[in-house]
Amino acid sequence: MRYIFVVSAQRLKQILIVGTTLLLAVVLGYHERDTLSAFSEQPQEQAQGPHAIYKVDTKEKKIALTFDISWGETRAEPILDILKEKNVKASFFLSTSWAQRQQDTVKRIKEDGFEIGSHGHKHEFYTKYSDDEIRSQIRRADSILTEMTGKKPSLIRFPNGDIDKRVLTIANSLGYTVIQWDTDSQDWTNPGTDVIVNNVLSKAHPGDIVLMHASDSSKETHLALPVIIDKLRKQGYEFVTVSELISGTQVNSQEVK
Repeated sequence: MRYIFVVSAQRLKQILIVGTTLLLAVVLGYHERDTLSAFSEQPQEQAQGPHAIYKVDTKEKKIALTFDISWGETRAEPILDILKEKNVKASFFLSTSWAQRQQDTVKRIKEDGFEIGSHGHKHEFYTKYSDDEIRSQIRRADSILTEMTGKKPSLIRFPNGDIDKRVLTIANSLGYTVIQWDTDSQDWTNPGTDVIVNNVLSKAHPGDIVLMHASDSSKETHLALPVIIDKLRKQGYEFVTVSELISGTQVNSQEVK
């Protein structure tokens, strides 16, 4: 038995249009495959999620001393005196609720040439905040520091080092690089000058970021600092700011879950 299929001219025209469209799509896709893949590929760090910087991978004996300040009016000045006397670069992370009350000290930190980063506004646990409140605290600190120093900060260390992926993502979206540390002096526990010195010297390494404090709660930092500086220098270390440490080098960051 024979079957005869009759296709109308209109139907044939529709089939030809569809076929031509599909053929053009295949040809264009082939020629544009490199462009499409370039847009679809994400940088490795972005693909892995937001990161915080803890140290730098380098063989150069460079180290960054960092000081968090959130309250008090007596401990910062002696530390600034020591750093200036010994010609040591350092980075300060300032809580702006403190900075607003201690504008003369902030002015000195700036005029002495030290790097200033944000420590947020309120000195609280940011992981407990809502997304909107995290943004509000970062932006408020940003505005205050920019007005007080004439320079917009680009680095932030959150109070107590309290971060999670949500906090990191928001900070990154606002243009901030989140800085943690690899060596903790634990000076805020006031364990004794010798202990603070040993906490730093026993762990210090090239590319290290060292956590210290210049708040009034840290009563022994200014006593340990000269010893730390002298002994690290004797070991051949150069003191740099965090920005200098991470500029043009391979940073060692950790993804936060």
